[in-house]
Amino acid sequence: MIDSETNITVEPDLEEFILNNDKDFRLSTTCGGPILIPTSLKPPKPSDIKIDIGENTLYISRVQARYVSHLNKSMILNSPICELD
Repeated sequence: MIDSETNITVEPDLEEFILNNDKDFRLSTTCGGPILIPTSLKPPKPSDIKIDIGENTLYISRVQARYVSHLNKSMILNSPICELD
């Protein structure tokens, strides 16, 4: 899926992950680079870009939006909170 506003591509594996987990996620900035985490851990900011994924929303930090063009499952926080396939 390519978001027409931002030209950011969300790879099918990440779309499937978000749909299967039925949660909203946010792409945030960390010292190690961009990371995707549930909004229950890092709430979205009003300035975030929003991409609808089914009934859920993928929020992208405006800071990260300048530097990313493809989002995939490798960006997911490796945590028990996010059950990986």
